[in-house]
Amino acid sequence: MKRSASLAALAAVSVAGWIYAVPPGTSDEISARVQPFGQVCRSGEDCGASTAAAASGPLSGQQVYDQFCFACHATGVGGAPTLGDSGAWAVRLDKGMDTLMASTLNGLNAMPAKGTCMSCSDDELGEAVQYMLEQVP
Repeated sequence: MKRSASLAALAAVSVAGWIYAVPPGTSDEISARVQPFGQVCRSGEDCGASTAAAASGPLSGQQVYDQFCFACHATGVGGAPTLGDSGAWAVRLDKGMDTLMASTLNGLNAMPAKGTCMSCSDDELGEAVQYMLEQVP
């Protein structure tokens, strides 16, 4: 009998806890809170990116560097040539600007394609490369 009473009390507490676990608010408020915070944009779809880019205009080479390239090229992470290192950049520039841009667009070794700036145009990335080359003494 004692065990039955204990199980009944445990069940009552469990049910009471479950009732209070339901989030507060109306159905519409709860639905609004559980909406996805983003969406998947597939290659070839507009997804509003061109509108945002057009509103702010293209990024300068320094802006691209400061936002996307700095993390690796300021410290040499993964063998990245550091900003202003004439020896490291000379070796790369000796291969030609076309090769340097191909590496920028497609990635090379530890550097991912476009240096993680998937929203950057080829021109913006070219400006970033030019900016980095201008920092070489």
